[in-house]
Amino acid sequence: MENATYAALTRQTGLMAEMRAVANNIANASTTGYRAEGVIFSEFVRALGPDDPSLSMAAGRVRETSFAQGSLSATGGPFDLAIEGDGFFLVQTPGGERLTRAGNFTPNENGDLVTPEGHLVLDAGGAPVFVPQGLGSVGIGPDGTISADGQPVGQIGLFVPVDPNGMIRETGVRFRAEGGFEPLPEGRMLQGFLEDSNVSAVHQISRMIEVQRAYELGQAFLEREDERMRSLMQIMNR
Repeated sequence: MENATYAALTRQTGLMAEMRAVANNIANASTTGYRAEGVIFSEFVRALGPDDPSLSMAAGRVRETSFAQGSLSATGGPFDLAIEGDGFFLVQTPGGERLTRAGNFTPNENGDLVTPEGHLVLDAGGAPVFVPQGLGSVGIGPDGTISADGQPVGQIGLFVPVDPNGMIRETGVRFRAEGGFEPLPEGRMLQGFLEDSNVSAVHQISRMIEVQRAYELGQAFLEREDERMRSLMQIMNR
């Protein structure tokens, strides 16, 4: 196989990875707290010899997540929370503690504040957030303090990863912080709001068209190269 074919194949592999990322973004354009994902392309250059041109190959293996602020939508729900600015909520999952921007919470039958999947929401100290039942209206302040009938009963924690580049996406809205995390003392949250996905559907659809066209061009090149090699082999075998 010629170097041009190898280079084209690596490019096609990267474009397929980007197409999957774009399609996933479009599918989650309306998912609360979803963070858009992209693919970073890198180039590998290898010297083949003193009298030969170098070989360049492309790779699209690194996933990049956008943590830009999404728009805020008013819901009026007493346990719907949106983070304004930096920070993440901390939830307890079967796999460990995870960070998320999705704040659509609700108390369970035990009074613990949980996610739609039933994962416990944690406070600044890493303990489950408990919401007493039957105490009247519940208010949640910008710093996460929960008040029932004007009396503070708990505080929802906000956290930031120690190494933002070490965040690993586990689902569309949950992340594992490989380098750990720490409380965010100056965080701000809004009660009765949810943060929308930060995906721009128009941009993602445009990018999908661009990637598809680039893939089709690469496929056409590979087909022409295949035809050229077949013709060359037929001529040599005559």
